[in-house]
Parts: sequence; C-alpha cells; structure tokens
Amino acid sequence: MLARASATPPGAPTDRSPGGASLMAARYLDVVLVIASAPFVLLAGMPRLGYVLGAGGWIVIRFASEIVKRRAWSAQDTRSRAALHLAAILGRVWLIAAVILAARFGGDNADGITAAVVVLCAFTVELAMSFVFRDELIAPRERS
Repeated sequence: MLARASATPPGAPTDRSPGGASLMAARYLDVVLVIASAPFVLLAGMPRLGYVLGAGGWIVIRFASEIVKRRAWSAQDTRSRAALHLAAILGRVWLIAAVILAARFGGDNADGITAAVVVLCAFTVELAMSFVFRDELIAPRERS
C-alpha cells in the first residue's frame, strides 16, 4: 500500500469546484471549531493563556503535520514515505505535549487543563472527520 506513488495526498482537493470550499471546511472542521469557540472562551472568563496556547499550538501543529504528510505521499521511495509518516505522527504527539506543558508552566493548573481540553476536543473532531473521509485515506481517488 505504501509502494503506490501518488502526486497528490489522499483527499487533497485539486479541483476548484464550488463544493471544494465546503469539502475543505469539513476536512478541517477541528480548526474551524477551535477558532469559532474563541469568543465563547473569552466571554466565559476561562483561562486565556491556556486557550491561546492550546488553540494556536493545535492549528500550527495540525498544518505542519499536513505538510509533512503531503511530502510523504509525494515521496517515491517507500522508506522515505514511511519515515515521513512516522515523523509526522510522533512529532505531533511530542509537540502537543510540549504545548500543554508550556501552558501549565507558563500559567497555572487551569491553563494547562484548558490547553489539554482544547487539544482533546480538536483531536476528537479530527478523528471523527478522518472516519468520514476514510475512503480517501485508504484509496485515493483519481481526480480528472
């Protein structure tokens, strides 16, 4: 399965159809919800440092992981592809842990908990969306 070379990563919208924007919003629903929840978190008086670090960290790590995965899908060598996927997965875990610890030690316990909750909620939404788009992950469709 990894030996198959594909110029585009699975599920990457390559067409400029009107449905492409809604597909992109659904694929990145976790990022959309993290950004949309900012006013509610700020108005509710929740720890701001924890939210900012958790949300900002999640968004940066999410897109950095996507860049590494796209490079992996475009790699011709199976070893390079596997190494890049592994780097994306393990690097993401370590960076998320670092963001949560930075929130905890940069603020207090409430900031660390808030950052952890933001990341957990965003991850849950991303996981659910990966199940929705699972056919794209298993066998990329040929786009014409």
